Amino acid sequence: MESKIQIFGIRHHGPGSARSLVRSLETMRPDIILIEGPPDADDLIAMAGHDEMKPPVALLVYEPDRPSNAAFYPFAEFSPEWQAIRYALKNCVPVRFMDLPVMHRFGMKNEAPEPAAEIESAVDVQGETESDAFECDDPLGLLAQAAGFDDGERWWEYLVEHRRETNDVFEAVMEAMAVLRDEGVTPRGRDAAMEDMREAHMRQSIRAAGKEGFQKIAVVCGAWHAPAIAKTDDKAGAKADAELLKKLPKAKVSATWVAWTHNRLSFSSGYGAGVESPGWYHHLWQTWEKVGDGDVTSAVSIRWMTKIARLFRKEDLDASTAHVIEAVRLAESLAALRGKPLPTLTEMNESARAIFCFGDDTPMKLIHDRLIVGEVLGVTPTDAPTVPLQQDLAREQKRLRFQPEAAQKVVDLDLRKPNDLDRSRLLHRLNLLGVTWGRLQRHGGKQGTFHEFWDLQWQPEFAVRVVEMAIWGNTVEEAASKFAIDRANAPDQSLPLITRFLGDLLLAELPRAVDAAMTRLQAESALSSDIGHLMDALPKLAELLRYGNVRKSDLASVGVIVSGLVTRICIGLAPACGSLDDDAAAKMFERMLNVHQAVTLLEDAEKMTEWQAVLRQLAELPDLHGLIAGRAVRLLSDVRVFTPEETATRLSYALSVAADPAAAAAWIEGFLKGSGTILIHEETLWGTLDEWVSTLAGENFTMVLPLLARTFSTFEPPERQKMGERVKHGFSRVAGVRAGVADDLDLARAELVLPVISTLLGLDARR
Repeated sequence: MESKIQIFGIRHHGPGSARSLVRSLETMRPDIILIEGPPDADDLIAMAGHDEMKPPVALLVYEPDRPSNAAFYPFAEFSPEWQAIRYALKNCVPVRFMDLPVMHRFGMKNEAPEPAAEIESAVDVQGETESDAFECDDPLGLLAQAAGFDDGERWWEYLVEHRRETNDVFEAVMEAMAVLRDEGVTPRGRDAAMEDMREAHMRQSIRAAGKEGFQKIAVVCGAWHAPAIAKTDDKAGAKADAELLKKLPKAKVSATWVAWTHNRLSFSSGYGAGVESPGWYHHLWQTWEKVGDGDVTSAVSIRWMTKIARLFRKEDLDASTAHVIEAVRLAESLAALRGKPLPTLTEMNESARAIFCFGDDTPMKLIHDRLIVGEVLGVTPTDAPTVPLQQDLAREQKRLRFQPEAAQKVVDLDLRKPNDLDRSRLLHRLNLLGVTWGRLQRHGGKQGTFHEFWDLQWQPEFAVRVVEMAIWGNTVEEAASKFAIDRANAPDQSLPLITRFLGDLLLAELPRAVDAAMTRLQAESALSSDIGHLMDALPKLAELLRYGNVRKSDLASVGVIVSGLVTRICIGLAPACGSLDDDAAAKMFERMLNVHQAVTLLEDAEKMTEWQAVLRQLAELPDLHGLIAGRAVRLLSDVRVFTPEETATRLSYALSVAADPAAAAAWIEGFLKGSGTILIHEETLWGTLDEWVSTLAGENFTMVLPLLARTFSTFEPPERQKMGERVKHGFSRVAGVRAGVADDLDLARAELVLPVISTLLGLDARR
């Protein structure tokens, strides 16, 4: 008996397609279901029926020897392919994938390598990659234009996803795609040769099922492929397909299930077969599942607007029951006016913007991110094939009650609590492995070094990275340690890089890796003659030495290295500051500030004395770039090594008539940059600067004005305001005396009120 073959051309991740497909399968009752997907993962299909499995999930197919060669095949609950699998498992119907095996794709890729992204994360169940995204010649777009729509996505939603009647929809889709293909329309970006091989393999899979004796064969594939794979009864075609697929190269591959997210199903993620609104589609599917053939229109609107109200209340935004009622009425009225069977996302958005957001688009961004796209993270069975490293990570997450989530959130870890300390340790170790589940942030609020703030968000691609890192060990600690040791010994590690890396290792608490990094650090610091590298390395080490006791790390060896670095910096700094141009001086300026802060942090009197001695040496050097000289004087003035009088003398010398105006402006910038408090409190310095600016000739004033403006722009607003008031009132160099007052002012009588004014202002009247 000849097999009956029925082809269902669907839209990937379309709830309407899924709904129509399930009803058609229930009517057809097939003997076998063939689905466009990777045959390499046929053995994993049965896991889709496990109670633990909760979409969105994805099949991951990868090369064990080259895990970066990986392909994801995502499924959502509303994906037609997923519903076909669930139907087959529920009704004990054989189900297989029929697309061109990934082992052949990787085999061809390995024989003819091309530059590609590290992870082919956009490969989906129809095998399309990011380059397959439809552009101006989108077949759906052409049909949409013919139907009077300006968007193929919206046309398909109106025609298929939101329709109530499901009869003959697949025949209509097949006919439309056949016409387009016959007219020579080709979606831009597809590899024609690969498409031919894929469709040939799908036809061969259908023929093979017929030869096995299956009488009713259901074929689920992307709508575009439906007309091509329907041609299975042509013997010449069968021979041509066999010839095309003969002797294709192979690669060894493995497959598993991984958790996926709704966000990664959206177009914005770069996913070639993505949809604009996975969260909305999930809502449609759930509503249809719960309501069945009831009043779907009201249920869809009411449930969606209720979700918006709950979201707004959670975010402390105004949302009442009245808002929900009015928004539902408006959405349904708009749909009726436009002749739509039920409100689409367009009507929902217009209603939400008008009723909930009062015409403001800002809250709509919240609705888009949280509901329209969604932040759902799927769950995979615990018995899904995994590498030992993945198993250990899952155990650690369960032990620490630290499960990954798709939504982005900030967590505060108190390192004094054992569980939080273990969480921090895990995140630091994963970061070393390149699994950046969490990013350490600097947040205000709690003070001290016992708190870490982490920005957490799990990405499905981390599964591939875990597989890649499995070669280094079977546990997170072992893999991170071995990988770090190898990295510490890499020849391209400079002193600053090793220093920062050592800090990461101490936070991750990997003793063996710390020893390796310390050995490398000692060697690099002893051999390095680059004063800039030494200065860049010191701040991080000083910070570790000061605050490393939070984790009770042994930092004695770090102290030895820090002591040597400070001495070598002090010896080599003065020669390194000679003959600097403006760019080099600006870089050295920042390094000086960092080193000064590091030495101060150490609270070591001997090292501070060494550092102050070299600063004094810089202040005395002739022909030194003004930026460096000015900062040296300022640093010494701040710690009172230079008295105010001595500081004023050096300022007067730098601003003397013989000094070049540009050099003097650079000196002023170095002296004042970042803080002008000293000018407010030291009248002598203010007067010296005021006199210098006042005596500048026209051309010189024009030349130095931008430099002075740049310097003053680094002051805090209250400082600038105070200086502006002083200039406005015309203070002279004599404190407390306004310029331009009458010569007959009775100073003796004026002094009588000073104690009262000082008391009112809370000042010391003796000053």
